[in-house]
Amino acid sequence: MRGWLFDLDGVLTPTAVVHMHAWARLFAPFLEAQGAEPYRDADYFAYIDGKPRYDGVRSLLESRGIRLPEGEVSDAPTEETVHGLGNRKNEAFNATLAEEGVEPYPASVALLDAIERAGGDVAVVSSSKNAPAVLEAAGLAERFEVVVDGAVAAREGIVGKPAPDMFERAAELLGLAPEECAVIEDAESGVKAGASGPFALVVGVDRGVGREALTELGADVIVDELDELIPALERAGETSAILNDAADPQTPTPGASAVAEEEDRA
Repeated sequence: MRGWLFDLDGVLTPTAVVHMHAWARLFAPFLEAQGAEPYRDADYFAYIDGKPRYDGVRSLLESRGIRLPEGEVSDAPTEETVHGLGNRKNEAFNATLAEEGVEPYPASVALLDAIERAGGDVAVVSSSKNAPAVLEAAGLAERFEVVVDGAVAAREGIVGKPAPDMFERAAELLGLAPEECAVIEDAESGVKAGASGPFALVVGVDRGVGREALTELGADVIVDELDELIPALERAGETSAILNDAADPQTPTPGASAVAEEEDRA
């Protein structure tokens, strides 16, 4: 395992909460005005979490049987289009982030430190176009040279989650094969993305989806906090060091040393 591909919201930072509040800020009054079924927190996990913003809008609207024009990416946030609502959500997110701030999960930072000690590579893979701003606000920006977010996906034409393409692109930018990388996700669409790709491991972080659901979606390992992975990471590093020493012709084995000593005495 040489590369670790982290989702951002809900994995490295509790910005999933900020996103939840922002989506509620958008859809609670919108659905009320439409006379539709009220917005609930469960809608975030079922229709929105982990998806690109406009896909989240489409999914939620479809759940309520509401059809709106697609519009354009440049639509004003006041426009009643899919893109207009998506842009309105972005305004709500920035306002919520400014009001609430964000701190990284201490356990996630501990895993990042352990990966750095082990010489591993890390990347962020997030559907959000706000990933760089969130990383900066959380004090994590300098840790990640590779960030594949919603803006990169749009610019390069990369299919978003639940397809594995964004994770595969991150592995490529790290100079690694997907088979050398672990995907770390908390969202249903993200776990599906990892499970549908050729990655070495898919780690599900249970932030509310539930262990049974994460298992069904394809997670190989499920944790509540990421520092639970540190002992296994350290054991793997120790094993690797032993194997490397054994394979190094310059490192004599105990048996070879004994033979050398016998020859010297002879």
